[in-house]
Amino acid sequence: MPDHRATILPAPAPAPAPVLDVLYRDEHLIAIHKPSGLLVHRTGLDAAEERFAVQILRDQIGRHVHPAHRIDKGTSGILLFALDRDTAARAGALFEHQQVDKRYIAIVRGHPAATGTIDHPLVRRFDPAERRSARADTLPQPAVTHFRCLATTELPFCVDRYPSSRYALLELQPETGRRHQLRRHLKHISHPIIGDATFGKGRHNRLFQTLFGSQRLLLACTQLRFAHPISGAPVRIDCAPAVDFRAVTDALGWQLPLAALSAARDS
Repeated sequence: MPDHRATILPAPAPAPAPVLDVLYRDEHLIAIHKPSGLLVHRTGLDAAEERFAVQILRDQIGRHVHPAHRIDKGTSGILLFALDRDTAARAGALFEHQQVDKRYIAIVRGHPAATGTIDHPLVRRFDPAERRSARADTLPQPAVTHFRCLATTELPFCVDRYPSSRYALLELQPETGRRHQLRRHLKHISHPIIGDATFGKGRHNRLFQTLFGSQRLLLACTQLRFAHPISGAPVRIDCAPAVDFRAVTDALGWQLPLAALSAARDS
């Protein structure tokens, strides 16, 4: 007679733990390359998300870490952590007092000027769970961003009212650190960042999804420079754009290595 006993299958192997690329580490600080789509820490804005940079890095190095700043979920690039609370407070103060030189690159709609400064105060934005006063909600805060155009292109696709569509690769240097500052400032000058579902243009975002398979915000932090919060020694951390970012720049013919960007900054 046939054997109708149930076959017990082995349990599936657990998914491998994600590994974050470490860009810098000493006894007080550690910096990683955060991929696009990863939250820095748990937030009520994305309650379904189960992965966070803080948790992944803690498990990866076997000790608690404290974010010194934060970048948006969709932004990739350098994310700095302190390895103890005292260093976290000191490092956070550097960001708060605008003593960190931050550089980003972004792909934007249109052809901006070769260089420029966006000096446009921003009303403070709050998460829904954050407590706030009516006064704090209505007072604009100073916000300044410098930009430099690195490359431009024109694609033969009618997205707006023109027969073709223009795009540019920008280097961005924010002087201040307001929430979503770069994304809001680029929208303010009518050159929104591609892939930005909140401040961008949906038709251009969809074109990049169709042509290049890009599902991300095309904004990346590529350099931090600051005085070490403990020793005072100069620290410079560089980060090449992520693979999914470089896939788009390569497709557009913008093969700009990180070394070229750094050299241009220092010239």
